Amino acid sequence: MANAAKTRLLSFSTEDRPGLLAQITQALSKAKVNITALCAYKWDNTAYVDLSVDAPPAAKKELARMGFKVETEDVITAEIPNKVGELDKVTSALAAAGIDISYMYGTASSGRTSTALFSTSDNKAALKALSAGAGKKK
Repeated sequence: MANAAKTRLLSFSTEDRPGLLAQITQALSKAKVNITALCAYKWDNTAYVDLSVDAPPAAKKELARMGFKVETEDVITAEIPNKVGELDKVTSALAAAGIDISYMYGTASSGRTSTALFSTSDNKAALKALSAGAGKKK
């Protein structure tokens, strides 16, 4: 079903300005931090940024150096086959386990897999539910 793992999400908000996302990506690039998932949006004059990265401590340090107050939380990333109905299997497994999805976002390309990032009411149970479902035949 899905190859799921726990990861850290870095979140912060700041006053929006042109070039903000470029400044963030350039700084993380120079710090040799790879962004694995990103959600960034503007609401009124505030920019909200959520990042999953391969090196959370280094990213948090760099973002703090830039003046951002970064909060962290555990989330789940799931690599899912890029086929019709696969996300349904994941969300149905979580629902069957009584797990509420607080938020999720994801991406798919023309490749074989897509990636989803979830925050749930019980991430430990969610990982267990997704792992149990991974062994089932499709």
